[in-house]
Amino acid sequence: MQEKEIDASKIGIIGGTGIYDSGLLSDQQEVKVHTPFGESSDIPIIGQYSGRNIAFIARHGRGHRILPHLINYQANIWALKELSVDRILAPAAVGSLREGMAPGDIVIPDQFIDNTRSRKTTFYPGGKVVHISMADPFCPQLRTIIIEEAKKMDVKVHENATYVCVEGPRFSTRAESKMFREWGADIIGMTLVPECVLAREAEICYATIATVTDYDVWADKPVSAQEVKDAVAANVKKTKRLLESVVSRIPRERNCNCGTALKDATQ
Repeated sequence: MQEKEIDASKIGIIGGTGIYDSGLLSDQQEVKVHTPFGESSDIPIIGQYSGRNIAFIARHGRGHRILPHLINYQANIWALKELSVDRILAPAAVGSLREGMAPGDIVIPDQFIDNTRSRKTTFYPGGKVVHISMADPFCPQLRTIIIEEAKKMDVKVHENATYVCVEGPRFSTRAESKMFREWGADIIGMTLVPECVLAREAEICYATIATVTDYDVWADKPVSAQEVKDAVAANVKKTKRLLESVVSRIPRERNCNCGTALKDATQ
């Protein structure tokens, strides 16, 4: 992945459910990036936000037209890397598997469980052997900043949680939901994996800002798409506020190991 000679950003935002467009950016410019994996979910947009250069990609495409299991995660991460992004903030909507994580809460997960089945999860499917470490999947520097800024807001924030990523696009059965709770998962979603894994392989810092939209069906209340849609709308404003304060605090230099993740991962 070679850097393009473009006045591109250093901070990437992958817009999730509810944050479909780059309306939060000023001085916007679309930048078409060709990748070996095909087209990204949407044309990346670069611009200014909270005093910093940003590259934005709508994870599901503008208008939410791409289902979670059909997202070209490889192309999205490759495109951001080509635009010189070295940090990614990834808002996402999730369901709750715990009574204490209520709709409207913000969750900053520190672990994940991969329950997907058909996704391309690596940039290295053959030839060069890479075993990337995912013991701690999220950038500690980004997580610290997000948690500190979230605590300043008038919302409930959970500093630690395990995110179980399911294939989708359907929601869980009651049996599956109860099983995920037994596994130790706290929240459930459809987009974290392989997004965060590919970011690590690309040596990009990555952290997700998860907003709870509903209780999953372990709570004996069926989840409807309309319920999720209504909750997402209520959560968007607080997510944008948090993004603004987090972006302004991210230092120019990294003090984590994300930028050297491949050093001990290759054979």
